[in-house]
Amino acid sequence: MSLEEVARRAKVSTATVSRVLNNVGVVRSSTRARVMKVVADLNYHPNLHARSLAAGKSRTLGIVVSNMENPFFYDIVCEVESAAHRRGYEIVVANTNYQAEQLVKSIRLMVGRRVAGLAAIVSEIEPGIIDELVATRLPVVFYDVGTARQNITNIRLNYRKGMERVAEYLYVLGHNKRIAFVGHHMDFAPLHERRQGLIEAFAKLSPTTEVRTFAGNDNLEGGWQVVREIAASGFKPTAIVCVNDFMAVGALRALREQGISVPEEVSVTGVDNIKLSEFCHPTLTTVHVPRERIGHIAFEKLIAGTGAPPTDGCEFLIDPDLVIRESTAAARRSS
Repeated sequence: MSLEEVARRAKVSTATVSRVLNNVGVVRSSTRARVMKVVADLNYHPNLHARSLAAGKSRTLGIVVSNMENPFFYDIVCEVESAAHRRGYEIVVANTNYQAEQLVKSIRLMVGRRVAGLAAIVSEIEPGIIDELVATRLPVVFYDVGTARQNITNIRLNYRKGMERVAEYLYVLGHNKRIAFVGHHMDFAPLHERRQGLIEAFAKLSPTTEVRTFAGNDNLEGGWQVVREIAASGFKPTAIVCVNDFMAVGALRALREQGISVPEEVSVTGVDNIKLSEFCHPTLTTVHVPRERIGHIAFEKLIAGTGAPPTDGCEFLIDPDLVIRESTAAARRSS
């Protein structure tokens, strides 16, 4: 169905139909009602891409994430989407499942579709894609990876400081012998940084503390499976530090199934402070990552760069807070 057919049936010009659909210009209410009735009757859907090209400006933003199953990524997407809708933009989302090759494919596809801006909320990166994005002059925001360049904004969380706070808190509680770190994709810089931050913090606080790393998938089942592997290994940590809350919730279930009481026998911590961390049992001690702020910064930087000449990129470094809940307590002396 075409714009011309809508105009013919409504007995108006195509320009009038365009003004009604774009809500611009002055159109009599009776004419507007007639046009919209025809649109509904014909189930007409305008070609948004063609409309953007005709206007010379796209109203679509692209978002690429590593794992849409993890509520952390979902929350940021929702924040960007909410802000976009308030300003008359739409979003398209792609999921990479932590695959750098898929990240590159998704970015190239969105650039090819002429999105107005692109946000990559990911843990993986292919270095060459940065140069490609600089060449496009498209406003881009990276979270966790990449570097601030011309037309590229970088948002980072100070994970080392977050892990230092976790380590200091656990040390004060007497967890100074055996600590398990539960993670995934440990070769990726943002995740490696969390692990190293914990190890280095304990090296300063208590050099004799043994910190062992165990890795699985980034989901509830991954956290559950890794804790079962810890038990099978014979390693008996007094505290389990998870790379994020999503895996931590799975870890809590595995401990319950093994008859291990949290926090009386083992303390558990996470990272992100997703909503689920407040509703699991026991409630989860975690490092707060301000997802609303991240989404807000990402959207505002994309909009500020839309249609403007490229400017030098900037970097935002966010310091995290430690949220103490029920999943941590003093280590047993016998441990």
